[in-house]
Amino acid sequence: MPAAPLSTQPLKFAYWVPNVSGGLVTSRIEQRTDWGYDYNRELAVLAENNGFEYALGQVRYMASYGAEYQHESTSFSLALLLATQRLKVIAAVHPGLWHPGVLAKLGATADHLSGGRFAVNVVSGWFKGEFTALGEPWLEHDERYRRAEEFIRALRSIWTEDHAELAGDFYRLRDFSLKPKPLNTPDRPHPEIFQGGNSTAARVMAGRVSDWYFSNGKDFDGVTEQILDVRASAAEAGRPAPRFGLNGFLIARDAEAEARETLREIVAKADTEAVEGFGAAVKQAGQSTADGKGMWQDSTFEDLVQYNDGFRTGLIGTPEQIAERIVAYKRLGVDLFLLGFLHYHEEVGYFGRRVLPLVRELEAQLPAGETGSVPVPA
Repeated sequence: MPAAPLSTQPLKFAYWVPNVSGGLVTSRIEQRTDWGYDYNRELAVLAENNGFEYALGQVRYMASYGAEYQHESTSFSLALLLATQRLKVIAAVHPGLWHPGVLAKLGATADHLSGGRFAVNVVSGWFKGEFTALGEPWLEHDERYRRAEEFIRALRSIWTEDHAELAGDFYRLRDFSLKPKPLNTPDRPHPEIFQGGNSTAARVMAGRVSDWYFSNGKDFDGVTEQILDVRASAAEAGRPAPRFGLNGFLIARDAEAEARETLREIVAKADTEAVEGFGAAVKQAGQSTADGKGMWQDSTFEDLVQYNDGFRTGLIGTPEQIAERIVAYKRLGVDLFLLGFLHYHEEVGYFGRRVLPLVRELEAQLPAGETGSVPVPA
């Protein structure tokens, strides 16, 4: 099978919005970050002025695993959209806790208020306790992805059709019309739809319905495997493959030894009880899949200290080392990096000054017409 041409678009960068307390690592190391709005408003402006095109608002509905406090993702995302001019903000939502018609209405309003910068990340859910505490049924792993796929089909139909109809296993639409529709452009007929996951069910779903696929942190081999599977699913569905986003926790320092020492300290000061509690909750999600390919299925204790396996991506070292690794991932087919940081304000600015210019220089050196390393299904 031939490889896909490398994207001619510059790599895109997103950051995890710290709208949940506890920072992005479950560790007692100092994290100069804050879950409050004032801090996050300043961070959003800083990020869009330092090369970030997207921000992803986390979703958590009840206190757990070191995340004692949290702001709801859709309302917080709208606040950040109104505080910025260019940043696209992605709100994470759970099917089963939202009806797609209600979210579609909220999304259309947010899209108009922000000039077309609203996006959504549809997550199947891993935290059983949230569903049971709210009196909602907890579905088996692959059923949660079937529901999420139907949720996305409903969203897309409502946002693009005047009389949406759906007779699904989870949702019903009967001559439902939404006005105003979200802002529509030739390259963006509706708000972008992201999804997460690592499992086979997630990869198949992404190929069939999503615009973007978010992966937990992975090395080169792990990324290649997922891109192959998602592209194959899209080819079977007869639609363009979704773009690929990769999670990474970035530790950029002037000296590699300093960056490695920071990682060592994060793990050494891990909140063992919280990490093990989180691990016990999420590993069942991966292990419950038929083929054992789910999220966190093979995550180690160190991986779980950054709760989306961000250390695995290997964005740790000097600006030069990190830029080279980022562009190596681009050559595999990665389109976007979703980044987390220890000290957000300082490190987002450092990324914009020291790392991003090197990434752009290396991208400019890629041969015109070069193909990536991952083949495309015929």
